[in-house]
Amino acid sequence: MNIASWLAASALRAPTAPALHRGTRLWSDYAAFAATARSIGRGLAETYGVAPGDRVALFLKNCPEYLEALFGIWWCGAVAVPVNAKLHPKELAYILEDSGTRLLVSDSGSAGGGVPEIALGGAEWAALAATPSTDPPFRCGDEHLAWLFYTSGTTGRPKGVMLTHGNLAFMSLCYATDVDHPGPDQTILYPAPMSHGGGLYALPYVRAGARHSVPDSRGFDAQEIAALATHFGDCVYFAAPTMIRRQIEWSRAAGYAGEGIRTVVYGGGPMYARDIDDALGLYGPVFAQIYGQGESPMTITMMSRAMVADESHPNWRDRRNSVGIAQAGVEVRVVADDMTDLDPGEPGQIVVRGPSVMAGYWQNPDATRETLRDGWLRTGDVGHLDADGFLTLTDRVKDVIISGGTNIYP
Repeated sequence: MNIASWLAASALRAPTAPALHRGTRLWSDYAAFAATARSIGRGLAETYGVAPGDRVALFLKNCPEYLEALFGIWWCGAVAVPVNAKLHPKELAYILEDSGTRLLVSDSGSAGGGVPEIALGGAEWAALAATPSTDPPFRCGDEHLAWLFYTSGTTGRPKGVMLTHGNLAFMSLCYATDVDHPGPDQTILYPAPMSHGGGLYALPYVRAGARHSVPDSRGFDAQEIAALATHFGDCVYFAAPTMIRRQIEWSRAAGYAGEGIRTVVYGGGPMYARDIDDALGLYGPVFAQIYGQGESPMTITMMSRAMVADESHPNWRDRRNSVGIAQAGVEVRVVADDMTDLDPGEPGQIVVRGPSVMAGYWQNPDATRETLRDGWLRTGDVGHLDADGFLTLTDRVKDVIISGGTNIYP
């Protein structure tokens, strides 16, 4: 199935429902959102010769057009290549060359990289988004490539993680089953980069017909998030632990107690016990945790809001300091070098298997064979399981710096 069909279905079900917002301002309803994605898909094929399976890169800061472009790429069966807008031009050029990108969409139109490029908001973009079309989403199987995400280069050059429509569909279903239950009256905010996990959180909320708001700052600002949550109510967003720390510090000074926030999903780095305790004390039980990585996004382990807040179990402190239990349909093990299971409490490498695990690394069979063993993804993270299946991380291959919700490997 094509993920773009979720947008088409939401537009048919509730065409006038508000869809995209820039801050508090309505950008488009679901009918207009789907129509723009449909036009972009047709224009990519008609004007730029993009065929199913071709790669189209998005080098953009957060904006409503990001989702229009993303679903437009999928509408015509092409593959999205999300690129962090903070990357150096040399890093961008490497990704574009390695992926064989056919077209680049950027904020400036002058990012370079040696491929055809159009600027968001320019005349070419306007023409692309207005291309007449009645095309349905390209019909494809679950194995069709959808999202080619480049790792942060922990060892050597970044590797292209191949995620299929089936991977993304299962990821979204896991989220809706285990983490939160998206609905049409909710609003998802985008303070974290949409070129990373922040963009993938959109999928279950598009399927549910929810509202989407991109902050005017196009990033994270604690006061802005509070204002948007108060305005919309029933808001959800992803935040790295460092962002939550900043949010709580601002909230204390401003006298804000989390009004309008439904769920804050955190992950991407260690959450210190004091920080989550402070956050729960101020906002209440609105925090959920996800542990994943680019090779299995959002879908390794989780703790729901109730699990994070629960202090009734004798081991509640250890559980809160963990990254939770395996998500639905996913198997998680801690193993020795020979892939034998280790006893509870014994540290080893974390491996995961399930329909969310990547198809492999783009044009890198050696790395694929090294990372995928008999269907098991070797995460490169070290941790241990307790007797109840709660996973605690204890080490990583390399230290990670988190900046604005993006992992940077020194």
